[in-house]
Amino acid sequence: MKLFQRLSELLGAYQARDPAARSKLEIFLLYPGVLATIYYRLAHFLHVHGLRFLARCISQWARFWTGIEIHPGATIGRRLVIDHGMGIVIGETAELGDDVLLYQGVTLGGTGKDQGKRHPTIGNNVLIGSGAKVLGPFKVGDGARIAANAVVLQEVPPDATAVGVPAHVVKISGQRVAYASNVDQIHVTDPVAETMKSLLSRVEFLEQQLDEQYLRNQQKQEAEQEEQ
Repeated sequence: MKLFQRLSELLGAYQARDPAARSKLEIFLLYPGVLATIYYRLAHFLHVHGLRFLARCISQWARFWTGIEIHPGATIGRRLVIDHGMGIVIGETAELGDDVLLYQGVTLGGTGKDQGKRHPTIGNNVLIGSGAKVLGPFKVGDGARIAANAVVLQEVPPDATAVGVPAHVVKISGQRVAYASNVDQIHVTDPVAETMKSLLSRVEFLEQQLDEQYLRNQQKQEAEQEEQ
């Protein structure tokens, strides 16, 4: 009974977060994120009971069918919602809290420099946008938001919004952080325009030099003709 309750809870989370979801039956049959999560639960059970080869076989089978790769050793909380899901990778030592929302192309991976705990810990109610990479054994706090295509390499505080490559925090609890408020993202200097301006200025200077040299030559020739 508890298994069916958890499944119903998961399908309800998809319904709440995806306006395109019309029924729990449709979600159960057609949403790859749900299938990947179910396979992960089975693989994780086998993993913690020492049947790691079989667990890995199941996770790779799920990857083949869904495009979502979740290592059986990862720890995932309740009501994980994977929207679209293609290209998602969750590493072996990653930990996810409850009510996490992942979009396509997300990687919860390592940097290749760490041993043991290599992957991030994601808090409760965290949203990670399309194509974002969270790399390393640090924590992303509860309620945090990671923007699409961000590359996160350090801890993100609770209720913070992180954007960019590498990612930096621009908001905490809806308020802009001090250094981010001074960044003007509209009136940004265009390096190409600045280079063209410099070149035009140089051309004008050279033209003026040529005109002055031509005038001096003319004056010299006139002076020589008068002497003759």
